Amino acid sequence: MDKIKLFDGELKLMELLWSHEGSTAKHLSLLAQEKIGWNKNTTYTVIKKLVEKGVIKRSEPGFVCHSLIDREKAGRDEALEVARSYFGGSLKALFSSFIGDEKLTPEEAAELRQLIDKHGKG
Repeated sequence: MDKIKLFDGELKLMELLWSHEGSTAKHLSLLAQEKIGWNKNTTYTVIKKLVEKGVIKRSEPGFVCHSLIDREKAGRDEALEVARSYFGGSLKALFSSFIGDEKLTPEEAAELRQLIDKHGKG
């Protein structure tokens, strides 16, 4: 699947769906009303847009919604877009901005080194 750009409202609805996978549109609209303050029409409009983008699959009966991308892919696509937009496509610059003045535990630093070693070899 190509990279997907989720706008804020779409991401909010996807968060609800990822937490309640296989929910009906009606159930999602009730959750959205409770958690986000949306009315039913807003929720259904966002669901329709996500179906058109190929992010949600809708099945009958009952207008059951299933996500076609997971949280990790959505986050990765968004991070890569941020790297392109703000850091000239440099993952190193993006990563440096994230850690900035943050202090990593020795365990976190070791895990990051392992990831870099694993993915840095070509």
